[in-house]
Amino acid sequence: MVAYIDRPGSRIAYAVTGDPSEAPGVLVAHSFLASRQLEDEIGVFDWSPVTGLGRRLIRFDARGHGESTGEADADDYRWPALADDLLAVADTVATDEHPLDAIAESTGCGTLLWAVTREPQRFRRLVLVIPPTVRAERTEQAELYRAAAALIELRGAEAWTRLVDHFPSAPLLDRGGWSRARRIPVGLEVLPSVLRGAASSDLPDEETLAALPHETLVLAWTTDANHPTSSAEYLAGVLPHARLVVADDPEQVRGWGALAAAHLAG
Repeated sequence: MVAYIDRPGSRIAYAVTGDPSEAPGVLVAHSFLASRQLEDEIGVFDWSPVTGLGRRLIRFDARGHGESTGEADADDYRWPALADDLLAVADTVATDEHPLDAIAESTGCGTLLWAVTREPQRFRRLVLVIPPTVRAERTEQAELYRAAAALIELRGAEAWTRLVDHFPSAPLLDRGGWSRARRIPVGLEVLPSVLRGAASSDLPDEETLAALPHETLVLAWTTDANHPTSSAEYLAGVLPHARLVVADDPEQVRGWGALAAAHLAG
């Protein structure tokens, strides 16, 4: 069942599945321009092994995505601002006595890390999945996001449809037979703001990341320019208690749910 949290300028949709025991719940932050429903349709990420351990799985739609609403303000979609929404979900589904584990995908990694650096006591173990471009590598992607935002405002829905059709897919995902997303679960009225918010986002500073005590599993795959292995290697090198696993085969990706469950069960 979907529930909602009222936030300034937004209503955040979330759903909880699994055993409502005292074991730490597992919060999932989805990838950029996605939603709970879209990720279920595509099927690349399957975190159901986590619920097989008797854990609650808490999934939410980021502001402006899926069933969550949002306004046309780029600042609302910067990673530090989205971290406030994530912490609001955490406040709703957990207590200080029972911190959460968390899984974050793509842009969700940035959102989660900003949240963890602000309130590290709210989290126990982390799984960072296909981290996005960061630091110097983010500059080119940021320019593309800003250009896409300007084009959408100039040309409207038709221009956006063409952009989606020409988004390159990772060869590894093609080999795995996963369907490609042909729609974006973000309304056109807020999409330029979402893109500009992502363009002006990056991780917390290196010194802050290096102070995090959380046991972290970093999962990456090859052949994807939007999620380069260099980002995963950077995080695995900076975070003091991180382990990196890189997949170069679709079957390895299909095993990520079990890897995440094992890490969170530790």
